[in-house]
Amino acid sequence: MVAPMSSPDDARAFKDLNLEWIETIFAVEPADLAILDNPRAIVEHGGEVLIARLDGEAVGCVALVQEEPGIFELSKMAVSPRLRGRGIGRVVLATAIERVRALGAKEFFLASNARLASAVHLYEAMGFVHVPPSELPPSPYDRADVFMRYPLTD
Repeated sequence: MVAPMSSPDDARAFKDLNLEWIETIFAVEPADLAILDNPRAIVEHGGEVLIARLDGEAVGCVALVQEEPGIFELSKMAVSPRLRGRGIGRVVLATAIERVRALGAKEFFLASNARLASAVHLYEAMGFVHVPPSELPPSPYDRADVFMRYPLTD
């Protein structure tokens, strides 16, 4: 159901799924377009873009952005609005956690916004913990006001 981006259609779905929520709640920022206009750059720098499919249709996505070797940011997670509440986000996030472990991550973090309460709740439920922004690499997003880290050690 969740697999790495593998086509131009996947790249387009990644952008469309993200613009849908960003434009509805916030304003699109330059840092958004830097990722959404060129998701291959994430892969070229050691990260991954994962696409969730349901009956062949791209319905969710997430990016695992490698900031530096072993340090990954969870970014641009989205689920189609018409399919929210069906557990797709949970599957996407669980797959993302598995993938960063497989990629040898030492640190896995995210920056979000309190207005995305259901997403923040999901992150908490899956084991992310709130940390001060000073403990993470600087966020390029003006809207970021929630900062979390996933404990990768067992």
